[in-house]
Amino acid sequence: MHTDILESLLVSTHRLTRLAAQATGSTTPAAQWRTLSILAAEGPMRVGELAAASRVTQPGMTRLLGTMVEEELVTRIADRDDSRAWLIVVSEKGTKALAAWRAQLAETLDPWFGELSDADWATLEAAASLLETRLASDAAVAAS
Repeated sequence: MHTDILESLLVSTHRLTRLAAQATGSTTPAAQWRTLSILAAEGPMRVGELAAASRVTQPGMTRLLGTMVEEELVTRIADRDDSRAWLIVVSEKGTKALAAWRAQLAETLDPWFGELSDADWATLEAAASLLETRLASDAAVAAS
């Protein structure tokens, strides 16, 4: 029963994100926004770690990062633990671009949700807070 609720939540959130992104008309690859989101949440990562977190191949991530470095959305910094390796970190420009993208997605969704009651908004706020809390502890769950 709980898994049915989680499945419905997964399907709905994927659809919500896809519909919002399509409605904006943006041609920016979803992988770019996913990569910025991962870096913003997790902090600096090696290319291989980032590729695994984003569920893309390492060569694919390397190509994507090349574009993102050129656009100054991310930067490479030296890995203090291994002088031969680099870490990828989201730049200030990348952080601002991600925030603007998320705001644009939210504004785009307003027609689907604009007429909700105060009680419905309170329910969505509670659900969002619950998800944020549970996902913040994902490292603890993965470690157990």
